[in-house]
Amino acid sequence: MGEGYFKQRNGLIAVDIMAACGVMTPEQWSGLGQAARENNVFRLKMTTRQTVVALVPEENVERLVAALESLELKVAPFGKVVRPVKACPGNESLCPRAIADALGLGIAIQEKYVGQEVPKDFKIAVAGCPRGCTDPQCADFGVRASGQDRFDVFIGGRGGTVKPVHGVPLARKVTAEQVLGLLDFVLERYRSLAQPYERLCQTLARVGEGQFQPPAELLAPPGEEASEFAKFLQS
Repeated sequence: MGEGYFKQRNGLIAVDIMAACGVMTPEQWSGLGQAARENNVFRLKMTTRQTVVALVPEENVERLVAALESLELKVAPFGKVVRPVKACPGNESLCPRAIADALGLGIAIQEKYVGQEVPKDFKIAVAGCPRGCTDPQCADFGVRASGQDRFDVFIGGRGGTVKPVHGVPLARKVTAEQVLGLLDFVLERYRSLAQPYERLCQTLARVGEGQFQPPAELLAPPGEEASEFAKFLQS
């Protein structure tokens, strides 16, 4: 378990900076730009995990990181941890195709789970419609909207490799609140069953999908009234 600092071939340090699923305020953007100028940052690069990498001279790393705190930005965790969450701008205010609030759910997941220790890096993706722009079926835990406050959940996907793996369905048409319960369950089973440095897809292949079958109470159809969590996401 560690943080996102990476020495580059040219001697610069890549600092991986995390926001709320890639969402920043204008003040955060301008503040990050000012901190980059003051610390001789060579370039800023957006990543596929919706973080920003700053390429900075090693002697300026500590000063740059100190500036992030006042901007409410953080260095992303790296290694055997839950990584920053990928979420599309899927809500009714931002995307015409959105059928559920994927962005709100993604931010809630990141705030609760990012940095938690696991056997191997654990990637989460949330999409607000069946197009799946964040590749939820290529994530260890993928969530794809299937209706208003309804989501399909997939586990065991893996991208970014010469041997990609498609995630397998875990649940259909569950609420945002149920997604969090399922994630708790999957992480507990993963920590219990995985061998050291084993990705979830490898654990699934070794022990079988049945070992990750959620208990019935996690899949029970929700009541007619919206849950408190759903109301929070819609506010």
